[in-house]
Amino acid sequence: MTEAIHTAAAPAATTRPATGTRAEPAARRDAFFDNAKYLAIVLVAVGHAWEPLRDDSRAVTALYTLVYAFHMPAFIVISGYFSRTFDASPGRIERLVTGVAVPYVVFETAYTFFTRWSDGEPDRPVSLLDPLYLTWFLAALFVWRLTTPFWRNVRWPLPLALAVAMLATLSPDIGADLDLQRTLQFLPYFVLGLCLRPEHFRWVRRRAARLLAVPVFAGALVAAYWLAPRFEYAWLFHRSSAERFGVPAWYGPLMTLALFGCSLLLVACFLAWVPGRATWFTALGSGTLYGYLLHGFVVQAANHWHWSRAGWAREPYGAVVVTLVAAAVVTLLCTAPVRRVFRCVMEPRMDWAFRRSGDQAAAPRR
Repeated sequence: MTEAIHTAAAPAATTRPATGTRAEPAARRDAFFDNAKYLAIVLVAVGHAWEPLRDDSRAVTALYTLVYAFHMPAFIVISGYFSRTFDASPGRIERLVTGVAVPYVVFETAYTFFTRWSDGEPDRPVSLLDPLYLTWFLAALFVWRLTTPFWRNVRWPLPLALAVAMLATLSPDIGADLDLQRTLQFLPYFVLGLCLRPEHFRWVRRRAARLLAVPVFAGALVAAYWLAPRFEYAWLFHRSSAERFGVPAWYGPLMTLALFGCSLLLVACFLAWVPGRATWFTALGSGTLYGYLLHGFVVQAANHWHWSRAGWAREPYGAVVVTLVAAAVVTLLCTAPVRRVFRCVMEPRMDWAFRRSGDQAAAPRR
């Protein structure tokens, strides 16, 4: 969902940090990360397509729980990894605004108007402070990236970020502004990405790690099936305090640590299976922000027409059909023709809004 991925070691003058903006030349891109982003965005779309089927199928609920345990953490870890060079310099601030803030404003407004129809709420207000549906990730990414210099300079960034996330679960009064509860609870994954190095990704891609990932994922699926009627999967959304679940507040910090450990294990297994070579879908990895933001309109429209009430949708083959359709739709939305159509709002050129280096030098001192 976010962003063109490029090597962190590339010079700042010739690269664009991972902000959801322009694709880099193929020579500067890492096929592994593009593959990981594409596969993760497919899981995001499939997870959204499964939502109406959860109540009718324990198997779908188990798969949904398993996928939600790692697909957003994987995206956020990768986003953090490619935010390591963010230093709040003028050029990077410009790309943060054009690649994250502007798409957030555009799609927050667009989703508000669209869901007035799809959700039957004609008076739903446009609120840029209350992210709607998928746009929470852009708001969170904007906040996380602005705080990157802080996390890069403190002595123990990951323990501190975990402490922040744990305390957030104790605070039911955290408001909906910028979906701050979810921003804080997902923060450790972003900070972990900031702390990672290329050798860490090489480690999880070793043959031994790939083989070990098979029984781990199999065990996780069995556990998810067992937990399906016993576990409140909304914990995986990280958007509510513990008290909202009707449990003692101290459950929140413990659940934060438990989910963090489980999610990281599954993220490592997921990355172990991601191909490191160029494949037919590698080029689609640079368009995942398009697939992420646009597929929500398809999901909302489909739910408006109550497709899940059809008899076939409740059959086992129905879940398979839904999965394939969701994967195909999001794949199409990541393709170059779609990106050309929507580039003006996803990757706007806003040179008129920012000073160039010469303009900054000539600006009077105050």
